[in-house]
Amino acid sequence: MNSKKAKAFILNNFKILFLSISIGLFACAISIFAFSSPGANQPPNGNPIFWLLSGTSMYYTAGNVGIGTNSPAATLDVGGTTGMKIPVGTTAQRPVSPVVGTMRFNTDISRIEIYNGTTWGGVSATGGTVVDIGGYRIHTFTTGGTFTVTAGGNIEVLVVAGGGGGGGGTSFSAVGGGGGAGGLIYNSSFAVGPQAYTVIIGGGGNGGDASGGQAGFNGQNSIFGSLTAIGGGGGANDGNGNGGASQGATGGSGGGSSYWNYNGTLAGGLGTSGQGYAGGVVTSNGTGRSGGGGGGAGGVGGVGTGNGGIATPGPGLAYSISGSTVTYATGGSTTGIAETPGPSGAANTGNGGWGANSSSGGHNPGGSGGSGIVIIRYPI
Repeated sequence: MNSKKAKAFILNNFKILFLSISIGLFACAISIFAFSSPGANQPPNGNPIFWLLSGTSMYYTAGNVGIGTNSPAATLDVGGTTGMKIPVGTTAQRPVSPVVGTMRFNTDISRIEIYNGTTWGGVSATGGTVVDIGGYRIHTFTTGGTFTVTAGGNIEVLVVAGGGGGGGGTSFSAVGGGGGAGGLIYNSSFAVGPQAYTVIIGGGGNGGDASGGQAGFNGQNSIFGSLTAIGGGGGANDGNGNGGASQGATGGSGGGSSYWNYNGTLAGGLGTSGQGYAGGVVTSNGTGRSGGGGGGAGGVGGVGTGNGGIATPGPGLAYSISGSTVTYATGGSTTGIAETPGPSGAANTGNGGWGANSSSGGHNPGGSGGSGIVIIRYPI
């Protein structure tokens, strides 16, 4: 190697060495500035603070950490007013092995959830028939029982009472009035604590006996803790005879009234505020036999008029708390077909029984009201 090439080789290597040393010193200076500069980055004992690495994780154990504040008051103190974004995902995307206190936003149920060591919803309870659907645990009571809470929180609850029975019909009687729906209570955020809650399911009221021309009987109350849904009012018959009318009974929703050759207007039975509506009015100019529809959780019963016509039932309300959409607490209708017993309300719906038709001189009973139900739901 000649002297010129040797000088060039030595000069190039020196430049490379100088550049490497400069980069190293610059990086070192940045590290010192970032992790051990005086003031806020120094702990009380004056030792530099260093974030430590463990695999792909970085950690710090010497004190509080502030973001947007230079005086953190907690382990992690985030200042500002714009908010803090937490992990977002579906129920299926929950971590496989969460630790207690893990917090995230669940897009399936549109709520923040925190893992408590057992569930993500906060509430833990037993009782009734239990199923898990769409990120929720659902407890259904079709008979009485106990809802036992071991970890409290807010639940969604539906309480429906038994529906009222429809009015019966005797010889020369009019169409019996429809039974009123059982009272309905829905609460989307009902607080429960660690204790046992008594659950009572109201039975449906019997339909009016054909032989005696009875009015329908009221349904029974359903109870969950401090919530009491009132049984539906029974539908009327024309117990006052030719030229008379009788009023449906008061209840969760009121029973429909009934008439026989009545001249005038008679209101249906009253409903309970916040639980149901009144039964159907009857109105006539002095001829005909008919009954009003039972009131429902969503509206009043239809008007009874004409001669043996069908009065529309008071509408119920639909909820998906059970995992599928179901309509509850619909009033009973009136049977427009001659000599027909009144159909009964479906079990565990709180629907009212239908009024009977005996316009041709027969004897027919009213339908019984449907039994009540209690359903409880909360995120898991």
